[in-house]
Amino acid sequence: MNKLDLDLKKVHEELVEFLRYNFKKNGFKKAVLGLSGGIDSALVAYLLRDALGKENVYAIMMPYKTSNKNSLLHAELVVKDLGINSKVVEITDMIDAYFKNEENPSSLRKGNKMARERMSILFDNSSKENALVVGTSNKTEIFLGYSTQFGDSACALNPIGDLYKTNIWNLARYLKVPQEIIDKKPSADLWEGQTDEEEMGITYLEADKILFRLIEENKTVEEIISEGFDKGLIENITKRISRSEYKRKMPLIAKITR
Repeated sequence: MNKLDLDLKKVHEELVEFLRYNFKKNGFKKAVLGLSGGIDSALVAYLLRDALGKENVYAIMMPYKTSNKNSLLHAELVVKDLGINSKVVEITDMIDAYFKNEENPSSLRKGNKMARERMSILFDNSSKENALVVGTSNKTEIFLGYSTQFGDSACALNPIGDLYKTNIWNLARYLKVPQEIIDKKPSADLWEGQTDEEEMGITYLEADKILFRLIEENKTVEEIISEGFDKGLIENITKRISRSEYKRKMPLIAKITR
């Protein structure tokens, strides 16, 4: 049995109960999420449907002019399959208005701005619908720092933040997320042709095996190397974990002497 394998029926039941309990506890019935056309947000939409009912799920698609056309098509596949509420909010004018006086902004800056613009839209719609914003970041992304602080990492609660990307794929198959979404290369779709694995320089499958040993089994770098893993890959991952620690915490507040 693969170390990353989970009892998918049990995990599904746990996550549905997590959502039901926390929505009830906080006095909310509705959820808002950004539906990107990727596997993570698609999976969350299926979990929300099961936990809250399709009438209480509000999915928002927020394309930019360089977004892959399939992203919107795949998001619409999920909406149609689940029968949830949805709308499209184009962010091109918003982003271009901000950068029109900036000289050659980098792809990273534009990507981060898009992520934060989208989250701003989600929180505004959560206010409009009296709903909670539900996060869609998985454990692999969270520990590798592959998220925008106060952008895609912002939410009221996150049902998939303890699932590695490998778990996401397996649970998505179990819940019958459309195969086109499961099969495509993971991408934040922040600029044309961008893929997660190419940008990080490591595949999710490789990262998950090493992260599992570091986090769940508390193994040392030396112990993981002894299992046959590449030292460079392990160092890449440990460096990313260390460098992104601030993203996984609330803002640090200085304590004064009284």
